[in-house]
Order: sequence, then C-alpha cells, then structure tokens
Amino acid sequence: MCHVIVTCRSMLWTLLSIVVAFAELIAFMSADWLIGKAKPVSSEDMDNRTGGSQEPYHPTLGIYGRCTRISHMQVSRRDTLCGPYAENFNEIASGFWQATAIFLAMGIMILCAVAFVSVFTMCVQSVMKKSIFNVCGLLQGIAGLFLILGLMLYPAGWGCQKAISYCGHYASAYKLGDCSLGWAFYTAIGGTGLTFICAVFSAQAEIATSSDKVQEEIEEGKNLICLL
Repeated sequence: MCHVIVTCRSMLWTLLSIVVAFAELIAFMSADWLIGKAKPVSSEDMDNRTGGSQEPYHPTLGIYGRCTRISHMQVSRRDTLCGPYAENFNEIASGFWQATAIFLAMGIMILCAVAFVSVFTMCVQSVMKKSIFNVCGLLQGIAGLFLILGLMLYPAGWGCQKAISYCGHYASAYKLGDCSLGWAFYTAIGGTGLTFICAVFSAQAEIATSSDKVQEEIEEGKNLICLL
C-alpha cells in the first residue's frame, strides 16, 4: 500500500532540488555570462531619437549564445537580437567552453532527473531496499562535481577570439579585459553551492520520513502522513 509521507524536511529538499535544477538550466541557456565593453551610440541613431542621447549598449556573450543590438536602416528604432552564435557544437568559440558545455549539461541532466524523482518521494521512499533520498543525494553530489569542473574550465576560454571581440585585446585566459561577469555566471555558481546543500539535506529528508513518529502513524493505518 502506498503511504503519502510529507514532512517539512522532505518538502524543503524537494523544493530546493527543483529550484536548483531550474536555476542551472536557465543559467546555461542564458547569454548573460559575459557583459561586453560598451558599444557607443552612433550619431545617426542619436539623430533619429528624441529626448537626448542614450547610454551605450553592452552586448552579452554566453557559452553558445549572444545578445547584441542591431539598428534598422529605415525605422528609427533598435532591437536587441539574442540567439546562438554557434549552429553546432563544434562552432562553440573555445575548446574550454565546449568542455564547459559538456560538464554543465551532464550536471544539469542529473539535477533535472533528481528533481523529477523528488516529486514522487512523497509516495515512494525506497526502491529495492535502497532509500531514494540517499540515492538522489549521491547523484546531486556527482552533479555538483560536474558543475564545478565546468565552471573552473569556463574562464580558461576567455582568451578565444569571440571573447576578445567582446572584451577587448586585453582579454585572455582567466582575465576578463573590458568585460564583466553577468548574472548567469553568478547564478550557476549559486546553484552549484545549493546543489551540495541539497545533497547533504537529502539525508535529513530520509531521516524525517523514516522516523519513529512516521512508523507509528503507518501502524495506525493512516495513508496520508503529514509531520512538521
């Protein structure tokens, strides 16, 4: 018989697992890893606009995507164009970024799988006498290691030609030049830290769902068990 067991610690672990997976996925897909040096506004664009001058625009560059602003020849407006600059994996700007993409993708796939499984831990707490919480915690730890490897390799690619075109000639491996780090990079770092917190917290979720209070309520015949 399926017993639905909900505790504060198990629910918190489930929510954190989902948040971490989405945070890493969004960061990976974003083009806001590097914020490039400011692009000056052309005099033609300034003449076409009313209300004074406009601040220079900062293009952004991601692992495989970028955002830049394009000017329309016949219409006095400018649009921000975002999309992948690489049509396939081999066109990613740096070999280090290719390795980063591989490690991040592997870590994110594991996190997404754990996030999916975590939703069902309310009904199923073990498979083949193995605690799902412990298995998921181990997988989250492995995913965290993949993410760390990817984030460590990423700055080594700052010397590629693509990064130099955004960050100036002073850009090189582990040197940003005229660029600054975008929110996606910090989100990936924060998500990696939370990944290890989730891995540790999974043990607390397992303890909470197998506590004596839970066993007592199961013996009383309750199918829905909610504990603080």
